[in-house]
Amino acid sequence: MEKFPTTNKKLIEWVNKMAKLCSPERIVWIDGSGGQKLSLERESVDSGELIRLNQEKLPGCFLHRTAHDDVSRTEHLTFICTKKKGDAGPNNNWMRPFTAYKKAREIFRGSMKGRTMYVIPFSMGPVGSPFSKIGVELTDSRYVVLNMLIMTRCGQAVLRQMERDDDFTRCLHSKAQLDINKRLILHFPEDNTIWSVGSGYGGNVLLGKKCLSLRIASFVARKEKWLAEHMLIMGIEEPNGHVEYIAAAFPSACGKTNLAMLVPPEGLKKKGYRIWTVGDDISWMRVDSDGSLWAINPETGFFGVAPGTNSKTNPNMVETIKKDTIYTNVLLKPDNTVWWEGADGEVPAQGIDWKGNPWKPHARDAEDMVIKGAHANARFTAPIMNCPSASFRLEQHHGVPISAIVFGGRRQHVAPLVYESFNWQHGVFAGATMGSELTAAQVGKLGQVRRDPMAMLPFCGYNMADYFRHWLAMGRLMAKPPKIFHVNWFMADDQGKFLWPGFCENLRILEWILDRCNNKVNAMQTPIGYLPYPFDIDMTGLNLSAGALEKLLKVDKEEWLAELKGINKFFGGFRKDLPKELWDEYNALLGRLKKYVQ
Repeated sequence: MEKFPTTNKKLIEWVNKMAKLCSPERIVWIDGSGGQKLSLERESVDSGELIRLNQEKLPGCFLHRTAHDDVSRTEHLTFICTKKKGDAGPNNNWMRPFTAYKKAREIFRGSMKGRTMYVIPFSMGPVGSPFSKIGVELTDSRYVVLNMLIMTRCGQAVLRQMERDDDFTRCLHSKAQLDINKRLILHFPEDNTIWSVGSGYGGNVLLGKKCLSLRIASFVARKEKWLAEHMLIMGIEEPNGHVEYIAAAFPSACGKTNLAMLVPPEGLKKKGYRIWTVGDDISWMRVDSDGSLWAINPETGFFGVAPGTNSKTNPNMVETIKKDTIYTNVLLKPDNTVWWEGADGEVPAQGIDWKGNPWKPHARDAEDMVIKGAHANARFTAPIMNCPSASFRLEQHHGVPISAIVFGGRRQHVAPLVYESFNWQHGVFAGATMGSELTAAQVGKLGQVRRDPMAMLPFCGYNMADYFRHWLAMGRLMAKPPKIFHVNWFMADDQGKFLWPGFCENLRILEWILDRCNNKVNAMQTPIGYLPYPFDIDMTGLNLSAGALEKLLKVDKEEWLAELKGINKFFGGFRKDLPKELWDEYNALLGRLKKYVQ
């Protein structure tokens, strides 16, 4: 075994113990150097783990293919392992820690025979920042190492920090046999430990991401009185140089990444706005000594969904992924570049699909289904510094001040384009009840609402009733809490056509949100919250169909009364654990709606 370049006894002892369990042929320490990265890339290409793409057109880019049954997060195999089942809550799969360790050890035992164990010391957040947390991931996957080098701060600087502070999250991963029947993603919040085995898909194996930055971090954040959230962070700069920051949470398929790096629409360009992307996925937020909320993005990269990404939906992302990017499960074109459904340009006449098979457009399988070139959840991993709108405050140890928190879902009806909550408690209610209607692509009844509080339902590492209680308590810690808003870009007319164009035009709504934060405009008080006066939304250069804006800003009493029935059922699932304040908000909304005259 190789010597470890650290004096951290806890770390040496743990790595030796895990090596004894997994039996690797050798141990390699990841130092974060460019030379080591190049060696790993060469080895990955030689072993077939990566395909080197056209280096003239896509410099520093590679393609990876996962196993066919290992293409997304496996939520049914993801567990929170706490001593008491109630601490995991109804929102999580639960397993006893003793049982979980025992089951996983059987799969881990000898899983790295003939393989290399890579030791990745990494920091979520700037190294040494009071916001940041350190982890060490042990893995037998070079793909994981190369992705972690993009997504986190890795190497020597982290090790030096660990010599001052030996607390770290222990992250163990092995591909093992990539057998779905021997796949587990286990979180032990009481032990600050994550074990993932049997998968090679990023969401299950890049353990700094959802596993540490949300599931474990949310548990720690409650104890330490801060927030670990599934939120983008973006800055909006005015022509005078003043920048205000927004954090926003949306369930999947609601345009979170697109919003984080939008390009101002033509109609607003004369105002000279500039967007700064701090992060597109995760926000860690603390109350500062000034009594306001400050946030960092703990990551250094994007792990984005490729299908649908193009110059219209997200021109900044298109620029970002032109170099130093690892693509996963996309189509390989004959010129050694890549393509996916919804990409720019013409559909290629042929290629190699995400499974490694020859592909042509409109080809069909045995069930007469169109064979897609890229998997629907095909991904790219790219450095945030490649992004034209990357914020200059990414390495700020202090983070950025948050003026507004925005929640949103995908609703054809009910939720208007935007509304502001009455206060922090009412805003927590808005976040706790947010959700999206199922689309044709999802399992379940079309139009049925799937609740996803704060977009954290799959990622909250403990009982969500206690999570709501923590949010309420955080409001009491702040002298100047951010205002909380709810948006819905997806309202539709009777024919199912979207009433709002979305994408870059959403800046018009963010402008109103910031105007409200700065007391520049008044608003209409309605039972659900404060709504804009139509004349306070700058519609320069945007021609909506007649009456569309009125429909977008309408509160329909009957629809909201029906909505409350769904909320009642959802809240009932938490039984006596749900904070009384949320039931108070429920009853207050019911009372306001009953009195409401449209």
